[in-house]
Amino acid sequence: MEQPPIHDHYDTAYDEDQRLRQGLGRLELARVQEIVRRHLPPAARVLDVGGATGVHAEWLLDDGHTVHLVDLLRNHVATASARLGDHPRFTASVGDARSLPLPDASVDAVLLLGPLYHLTDRADRLATWREALRVVVPGGVVVAMAINRFASLFDGLAQSYLFDPAFRAIVAQDLATGVHENPTGDPRWFTTAYFHRPEELPAEAAEAGLVVRETVGVEGLAHWIKPLASALDDDDRREVVLDAARVIEAEPSLLGLSSHLLTVAARPAD
Repeated sequence: MEQPPIHDHYDTAYDEDQRLRQGLGRLELARVQEIVRRHLPPAARVLDVGGATGVHAEWLLDDGHTVHLVDLLRNHVATASARLGDHPRFTASVGDARSLPLPDASVDAVLLLGPLYHLTDRADRLATWREALRVVVPGGVVVAMAINRFASLFDGLAQSYLFDPAFRAIVAQDLATGVHENPTGDPRWFTTAYFHRPEELPAEAAEAGLVVRETVGVEGLAHWIKPLASALDDDDRREVVLDAARVIEAEPSLLGLSSHLLTVAARPAD
């Protein structure tokens, strides 16, 4: 299988773990946690596909789950293993989301909190969904995250990148095709990826054979208002920001506003 060109980006230019632990990345992390938690059974066997260096595995372990992390990048798996490998309920291995190294019906839940970003071919994304369906038990849950089709447009406004003609060209392609390519190599402008329209993500899950439970926007408007990052340092203000995302998470007319989308689906019980 052809690998997406993400190695250089994550190996040299991008620290996903730190992104989610500082600034407005903390909003994304908190919202992912609360959405995932409302669907996981107690003490679940969780497969964290594309789990990077273990930022999600860490809180899942704290919640009492057993976690096996799979990631395409060896250095991610090595870092996660160094951080969490002493935990009795944690294991990790190198693997591809399109061909998972697990038996059929061997986990209670699958998290795809990143792999679908980097698969620009729809057939590869469907293969990823179908692999999640294969390894999860009947009735088990699959949670997948996608970057919103309009994310680079909004980010370009929020960060003033849109005034650069090179970035406007990237945005134009994103909006037209969903395929995000960054020929400039500027790490602020991400790497090769696919940006979903809100209706596409649940449609992929359903085509793969899963039953969709919900599709929600993760951050709402707050992600694009960079000064709000300081509000997350205060418990009361943080709750206001989180609630602003919660109250519109399922509003169809606003799903395109969030930086990220989450679709929660399940393997049919029969």
